[in-house]
Amino acid sequence: METTEDLAERTPASEQAPAGVRIQSGAFFLELSLDWIVLRASENVHHLLGESHVTLIDEPLGRFVHSQALHDLRNLFARLSGTTGIGRAYAVRLTNDPELFDIAFQLSDGRVLLEATPSTGAYGEAFGTVGGLVAGLANSHGQALLDGGARRMRALTGFDRVTLVCGDQRAESSRGAFPAPANMTADLPTIVADAQAAAVPIFPRVDDDAAAADALLRAPGTEILTPMASMGIRSSMRVTFEVDNLRGEFRCGSRTPRPVSFELHAAAELFAQLFAMRLEIDHLRNGG
Repeated sequence: METTEDLAERTPASEQAPAGVRIQSGAFFLELSLDWIVLRASENVHHLLGESHVTLIDEPLGRFVHSQALHDLRNLFARLSGTTGIGRAYAVRLTNDPELFDIAFQLSDGRVLLEATPSTGAYGEAFGTVGGLVAGLANSHGQALLDGGARRMRALTGFDRVTLVCGDQRAESSRGAFPAPANMTADLPTIVADAQAAAVPIFPRVDDDAAAADALLRAPGTEILTPMASMGIRSSMRVTFEVDNLRGEFRCGSRTPRPVSFELHAAAELFAQLFAMRLEIDHLRNGG
């Protein structure tokens, strides 16, 4: 008999019903209450926890994961509470299965969103380069500072193109030509590993996904897949920054699929915030 996972693997995301947020293939999603009761789960979660998504609903997450892993994650969550940030844990062993997972979670609409991907095993590599990349911007000003920021973000992330927008200012660094400019208004998910991969439904399936819509790895819908294809983009990553009244965003795109790396996204966020501080100083010096 064909399972839900079999169907997801052979059905393009744009052809899958019903309505509602879905999660990208290769990622796992849990929507938890503030007491860490499982409210919803991606329908591939048995690969993560060894239990059917149906079994998990309305049960404490602690029933399905090691006590030490749960303790560590809840401690990290306690430090995150009250903020709009993203908590991350790397190389976590959740069950008796030896496979390790990288985990990201955040608060959204009174829910805890927990996302997991197979561990990259590269923790610390990207963070080690951030300081040097930011230091290299010390003597840059104006448009040169923006150009340097885009170029260094591309060096950090390895994406084929990085576009930076801050207010009405824009800069871009790319490896080769693309068929169309980056669309900075498209509501892309934070990370897209492969725009052409299948999507996985979240159970129970509902039309109003106010919380799940904030998932870092929500699958892009048809309205997003079309502009991505027109830009020649197969994978992407969004990195926003804000310092006082200064707001901006880096959009990174690649022509080929790229595995999800929560560690790389965290390093990119750090670079973006440090870059924003330099940009703010430059604006103050020049009366901007």
